[in-house]
Amino acid sequence: MADWKDNLPQAAKTYLEGRRLDEVECIVSDLPGIARGKAVPASKFAKQDYFHLPDSIFYQTITGDWGEAADEEEGFIEKDMILRPDFATATAAPWTGDWTLQVIHDAEDRKGNPIPFSPRNVLKRVVDLYAERGLKAVVAPEMEFFIVAPNIDPAHEIKPMMGRSGRPAAARQAYSMTAVDEFGPVIDDIYDFAEHQGFEIDGITQEGGAGQLEINLLHGDPVKLADEVFYFKRLIREAALRHDAFATFMAKPIAEEPGSAMHIHHSILDIKTGENIFSGPQGGETDAFYHFIGGLQKYMPAAIAVQAPYVNSYRRYVKDNAAPINLAWARDNRTTGIRVPLSGPKARRVENRLAGMDCNPYLAIASSLACGLLGMMNETRPDKQFKGDAYAGDSEIPQVLGEALDLFDEATELHKILGPEFARVYSIVKRAEYDEFLQVISPWEREHLLMNV
Repeated sequence: MADWKDNLPQAAKTYLEGRRLDEVECIVSDLPGIARGKAVPASKFAKQDYFHLPDSIFYQTITGDWGEAADEEEGFIEKDMILRPDFATATAAPWTGDWTLQVIHDAEDRKGNPIPFSPRNVLKRVVDLYAERGLKAVVAPEMEFFIVAPNIDPAHEIKPMMGRSGRPAAARQAYSMTAVDEFGPVIDDIYDFAEHQGFEIDGITQEGGAGQLEINLLHGDPVKLADEVFYFKRLIREAALRHDAFATFMAKPIAEEPGSAMHIHHSILDIKTGENIFSGPQGGETDAFYHFIGGLQKYMPAAIAVQAPYVNSYRRYVKDNAAPINLAWARDNRTTGIRVPLSGPKARRVENRLAGMDCNPYLAIASSLACGLLGMMNETRPDKQFKGDAYAGDSEIPQVLGEALDLFDEATELHKILGPEFARVYSIVKRAEYDEFLQVISPWEREHLLMNV
């Protein structure tokens, strides 16, 4: 790989201009979305075309335990995978003390086949299924998160961070520029890090929660945007740590506050013409538009286990609290789970408001696109557009992770799109996490049951 630096994106070349590269972080996303891999000296990286990592990283739960997701034929032997760098993903790690690049790698088996339960490969599989039908998916994710005070003891409740005024971050101040100013130093570092990494932020706004912010990214290729969200989570955490604060992407970190979502906007283009297939020649809504919405409504309940992957995720789906409780759809209505934003025909898109920010971005985008693709393949018609406040309607989504996993396990059509082996491993890992959670006795139980039952 002597000439590998010639393949770097311009932002990475600019970052290294006049400097000696010290280290390269070779990373992949595991199922929770944690960066796993190796940090190697730049001199070693230049001499190797690939690296090894055990496939067991995809069997690991969020707590560090292992799901019994062993190879069905050979058992749990932790086979080595081949990690090959995707140089288009090379980007700076500007918070480090030396000159470091991060490079996302693709995971293959020893025969060169994609590892089917690698999240990036799952998304690539779905994108390829669109391409086989002459279609190109375009997405735009919105990232919500909280900047909170350091929380060292898990027994303590999470508190908002102290703003530069010396007061805790205020709640109920959505879109307030004054509230955003309270986080000025953190936001400055987020912008600086993003610029070094070559990422373009479409906007930062204050959300409804205390210390809750939203970052919007420009629309584009699903894999590229998932890579950016994967990188952004680390970037934002590092920016917060510089200012004695934590950034959290938990779906519901503070009981009284709204939860954090990763809304996903979708549009689908015809590869030959470049035209948005959701709009007809006269600018009207097409059958494909309605079928995509129908697919979200029909298949999303089974995909919730991927888009809301933890027990905490389901605490976000609270009536009248900025998160959907059903799969109603409507135009320009933020109470529905599926929203059609105001736009012209070329920019017509469908927004999925179900996914939480605690999701793995590759898997959330893949599962959302998979539901829409199934709708178009099966010509699924949606319900009538909802009129009014959708919180007045019935809940149509799972209430707990166990229920969501039951629906996921039964969704054989969805498994065919995402990959049956991925579905098998994902379910085993998530059930291991859920079983571990059920062994924990909560403060609520001790308070109300200890002396009363």
